[in-house]
This record gives sequence, C-alpha cells and structure tokens, in this order.
Amino acid sequence: MTFTFNGFSTTPTEPWNQLSFSATNESANLKLTGEQHQLVEGFGGCFNELGYLALAHLSDEQRHEVMHSLFHPEGEHRFTICRLPIGASDYAEQWYSHNEVDGDVAMDHFSIERDFKYLIPYIKEALSYNPDLQLFASPWSPPTWMKFPKAYNYGTLRWEKDILEAYALYFVKFVKAYREAGITIHQVHVQNEVIADQKFPSCMWTGEQLREFIADYLGPAFDKHGLDTEIWLGTINAPDPWEELMKKKTTGFDEYAGLVLSDPKAYSYIKGVGYQWAGKHAIQRTVASYPELRYMQTENECGDGNNSWNYAKHVYNLYQHYFSNGVNAYIYWNMVLEPKGRSTWGWEQNSMITVDPASKDVTRNPEYYVMKHFAHHIVNGARRLGLSGAWSGKAVAFRNPDNSLVIVVNNPFPDRHDLHLTFAEGHTVHVQLEADSFNSMVITAN
Repeated sequence: MTFTFNGFSTTPTEPWNQLSFSATNESANLKLTGEQHQLVEGFGGCFNELGYLALAHLSDEQRHEVMHSLFHPEGEHRFTICRLPIGASDYAEQWYSHNEVDGDVAMDHFSIERDFKYLIPYIKEALSYNPDLQLFASPWSPPTWMKFPKAYNYGTLRWEKDILEAYALYFVKFVKAYREAGITIHQVHVQNEVIADQKFPSCMWTGEQLREFIADYLGPAFDKHGLDTEIWLGTINAPDPWEELMKKKTTGFDEYAGLVLSDPKAYSYIKGVGYQWAGKHAIQRTVASYPELRYMQTENECGDGNNSWNYAKHVYNLYQHYFSNGVNAYIYWNMVLEPKGRSTWGWEQNSMITVDPASKDVTRNPEYYVMKHFAHHIVNGARRLGLSGAWSGKAVAFRNPDNSLVIVVNNPFPDRHDLHLTFAEGHTVHVQLEADSFNSMVITAN
C-alpha cells in the first residue's frame, strides 16, 4: 500500500508550514485502532452585529478575501453550518427583540426589520459564497414583556399559558420571516445558555421548563404551522459537575438533557443537543445515554480579547475534547471583530480575525489557524476514527468520504517531538512535530 501525504504545521511564529514525513519501523505512540465513531456535520461561526460592523471598515477586495476564506467551498475554512441570534446577542450593537409591543400574544407586531440592517446582509453575503450553508438560531432573551423582571438581562420567562403559547409563536414567526427574506433556518435552539443569569441579554430556564415548553408548546406549534425546522435542546452551558455537587446544585446532564430527553413527548421533537462552555463536562454522559441523537459544540469559549497563542492551545483542547466525546459539529463564536473585541456591554473577547478600523489591517489570529486545521480538510460526512497510544489525548482522526485520512495533533511541549503513527494495516510513519505547534496531516492511500 502506498501513502501520499499533505501536512501542515502552525507555530507561534510561522503559521501553516509544510511538515516532513518518513517511513519508520519504530514503535507507535499514536495508532489508528480501526474503530469508527460519529459523522461530521461541519464547522462554522456566529453572525453578530459587531462582526458586520468590523467588516464594514474593509475595502471590497479585503472583504472578499475574508469572506472567501471563511465560506467559499474552496476557501481556507469552508464553513458549512453557522449560528445567528433571535433578537439581540451580547454582541449586538444594541439590545432588541422582534416584538416589544407589550401584551401582543398574537404576535401581530412581530418584525425582523432591524435584522435587515446588519444580520441579514451579513448572512446573505456568506450565502453568496456558499449557498448550501446551514443555519441555526437561538434567542439570548425573549421580548422583555414576557419576562420577570421586565428586562433583556437577567430574569426568567413568565410561566403563564398565554405567554408560553405566544413565545412558541414567536419562534414560528421568526422562521417564517427569515424564509420570506430568502434565508432558511435549519434548526432552532430554545435558549442561549439556559443557566446564565447575566448582565447582557439572557434568560434562566430549568430542565423541567425546557421539557414542558418543547413538549407542550414549541413542538406542537411547529407541527401546526408545518415547519420542518429542527428543534434542538440547546444551548446548554451545564456547570462543572464537581463544583456544582459541592454546592448541592445540578450536574447539568441529570437536570437538563437527562430530564428533558427522558420525557417521550419532548424527546419526539428533539433532533439534537447543543452544548457550550461548561457543557463540556456533561456531554460525555449525554452521548452515552442517547447515542442516536446528534450533537454540537455551539459556542467556542471566547477568551479575553488578547488573542494569545496560549488561549489558542486551550481552544485546540476544546476541539479535541468535544469531538472525542461525540459532537458532530463545532461552532466558533465571533468570526470577525475589531481589535480587543470589546462588546457594547464591556467584555473583551477573542475572534478568528480582527479588523483595525484606523489602519484597515486584517489580522488572522491564532484561533483562525486552529479552526483551519480542522475545517480545511475535514469535510461533511467524514467519520471520526478511534485512536490509541500516548499521543491519543492530543489528537483527533477522521476518514473523509473520499477515503482520505485526516489527523490533527497538537505538540504542546517546548521542544520538537517525534510522532510515530501506525495505521490499522500495520504501516508506521514518522512525523517530526515542531515545538508548541498544531499539525494536520492528510493521508491518501493509492
């Protein structure tokens, strides 16, 4: 059997360099076991208003370069699934919902008019590069008059029958309005970060409330209106089990995914589960209990605006963790921001790309390259493969539909290390990994 290699390495100083390979008979420290796991459904990011405003600083040529790199099927990332907010996210220019007319339970005043200013042009521009881009949406907050207290931030949904029916209709109206605008919403997730009581738009939910809303209101409303948009149980930011056990609170799985999915009626409407942030501590148990469902990492952890190499290493570990525990897709947060990524409420966050409004310079940050190692070569329909050996905790492997193998591996050490990769057929290959590097290898058998 003959193997052909394509390899790339990213280091703090020299992004995206060619690797070198040589055959060896040395004993393996990374082995493909032959086990096959979940299918890959894609990679992407989130459309937010502040991202669109950052892009507005660029010339047409620069903007084309950025959008092509993110979305075009022959670009560097080839994004296939992305997120958008229903109403304001915490990276909106200002807070809003699609219906602030108090008491309008019939949703007569529902409108996505504001989205035509920022979000819809942003999404349509991406669709011009990839018309097959899939989209999922979630609210950060319901309309304020549906909440207690009556505000975008903090609080909970008013648990009253007419409010719950109206809120289900709000989702229906959103999907239909976007369809009329020429954009298909493929999934809705009920709430961004169900346990986040934040100073930015947010809303707290219990697992029992999620179960009841999906089973008795949202699912039936989608049926009644003939929507084929999928309902997902997301986005769950379940807390660290040990930390919460010490506080005698929820473990995340038992009180959220476990509680909702164990209800037959709610389960019948749910196509998948979206986890983010501390949800990483619960996903393994959910996948083990419900392997037939699909899973997504719905929001990459966002850093502090410094876009450091060390944080990129943390992000690489998130990719490795989530895929090793069963997700089908991984979604970055803000794809593009101004330097420091400051939100309108004061938090500074990382982004794949920064655009300097004064110089018009475009900077591709370390996490741009982390995503590229995964999204560039791993295509929809790829299947994750089993790994064993000392380096298996630093690597992820996939087989693409064309039968090529993709192995992504991190060398977190301050010096070079030799990787001895053994295939199921017994062939072993030696690869030298640069110090403090991310590496991807594409292997085709001839």
